[in-house]
Amino acid sequence: MTPENASDTARQSPECALPPPPPIHPSFIQVAKPYIFEQTIQDCIAAMGVNPLREEALRLQGVAWLDSVRRVLHLPIRTFNTAVVYYHKFRLVHSDHEYNYLDAAAAALFTACKIEDTLKKSREIVCAAYNLKTSASEHLAPDDPIFEVHARGVIGLERLMLEASGFDFRTRHPQKILIKLARHYGLTHQSEASRVAYHISQDLYRTFAPVKQTKSTMALSCLELAGRLLDQRVEAAESGYDYEQWKTSREEIMETLFDLLELYTHQRSSTTVGPQFPPDRFLTVRIPLNQEAEAQNIPRHTNWVQRGKEPRTSDVKGGGGGRRDPAVHPLTPVTANGDRPKPGERGRDGAVRFMLDPECAEAEKAQVDGYFRVEMEEFEVEE
Repeated sequence: MTPENASDTARQSPECALPPPPPIHPSFIQVAKPYIFEQTIQDCIAAMGVNPLREEALRLQGVAWLDSVRRVLHLPIRTFNTAVVYYHKFRLVHSDHEYNYLDAAAAALFTACKIEDTLKKSREIVCAAYNLKTSASEHLAPDDPIFEVHARGVIGLERLMLEASGFDFRTRHPQKILIKLARHYGLTHQSEASRVAYHISQDLYRTFAPVKQTKSTMALSCLELAGRLLDQRVEAAESGYDYEQWKTSREEIMETLFDLLELYTHQRSSTTVGPQFPPDRFLTVRIPLNQEAEAQNIPRHTNWVQRGKEPRTSDVKGGGGGRRDPAVHPLTPVTANGDRPKPGERGRDGAVRFMLDPECAEAEKAQVDGYFRVEMEEFEVEE
């Protein structure tokens, strides 16, 4: 038999048949989340095993870095708002030990400059941050070779920044609504209450409130807190008659107020408005709010779902030094049949697709789920 005939026989033999192709992966779907509530935020921090005290410290340092650099670059407040939101969302997905928080802040500002059409090169951002730490005689130009490596690193983090946000370019800026509300309630732009409320709206971004609340909720909260701090209360804004018009509620306003008061109480020196008032002033303002929340049974955090008792990890002594059992990260993408990527292997097991419409994602999940459902029947055999 010739070699050609032997090979043909081997191809036709059933024993040498080709293996079946691998099953088609349904691909991972990540739906953009314009709002992330407090319970999800705490679940993200717990899933990554991050010490809450360290998380708060790095969050405040990163936002302070963004504020100082954007002032040097003369960037508008809307770029600052977008950069901080991207910074928060990035740190909810990636642990602090994976990336330097300053690199993440620079990448967030670089991405925000593109989104808000206030373009700045990565070299300019890195150079501005470097010049803040040196005297005027030691300032360098953006084209200095010393910034080459760092600037490339910022560009590399831009993709991760967009993935962490779900490629959602919708932004919220409470300052514009705040000015309109101040005029609506009879306050001029030169009034003390308007000035303090505007500065409070900047301090608000040092908390997670911008990823939890709407811009109207944030604006009304800043205006009410400014009036309470100055003893110039805006009764029309506190009455709640306009809440339905602005699609908000007293529960959301109270949550934002408590977030701000906790910031001013524990991190007063890291804010803009905090040093302008004595420490006991914030405690005085909080007492009637606590009484109102208790009288009206207002929860501390809105949209909080009560769960059963979950198995906890070993108690961490000293503020987070122990190990935590692997937990499911609430912001990881899922497939139509409910599978999640393995930790540290995102994008390797299958493609990750980003969608803005949650209804479209649910419809696709319902349609595809039938092809991956395993159905079994049990039969009883009598002997």
